[in-house]
Amino acid sequence: MEELTIRPLTMEDYDAILVEWWKEWEWTPPTRAFLPDDGTGGVIVYDGDTPICAGFMYMTNSKVSWVDWIISSRKYTKKPMRKEAIMLLVSTLTEISKNLGNEYCYALIKNKSLIDTYKEIGYVKGDEYVGEMIKIL
Repeated sequence: MEELTIRPLTMEDYDAILVEWWKEWEWTPPTRAFLPDDGTGGVIVYDGDTPICAGFMYMTNSKVSWVDWIISSRKYTKKPMRKEAIMLLVSTLTEISKNLGNEYCYALIKNKSLIDTYKEIGYVKGDEYVGEMIKIL
């Protein structure tokens, strides 16, 4: 079995990998402008040469970072390895946040299994949000 590896996202990853993943899950891909650092503000996890999942980290002007936009390949079906990869992804983004001097990490999550992953890493449930509001300027 290959070992999981993780690396920073590159400019090529958005078009070559991430857009396809969002479409596999029937989500509208966010534009590069909506993502941190034009789509490079995060990391991607691999099983050997196979990309499994990726996520992003927004920095704020406070001691809070937003760890979110977790996306994975729907075609990657190795169940135990998939869960381990997502756990590694969120843990790595959280650790990067801490190392950059942040005191809190924040996320908006709807998916139950992803919520459970965040809880396993030590996140606690905040308020129940009922609406996400966005205005295109």
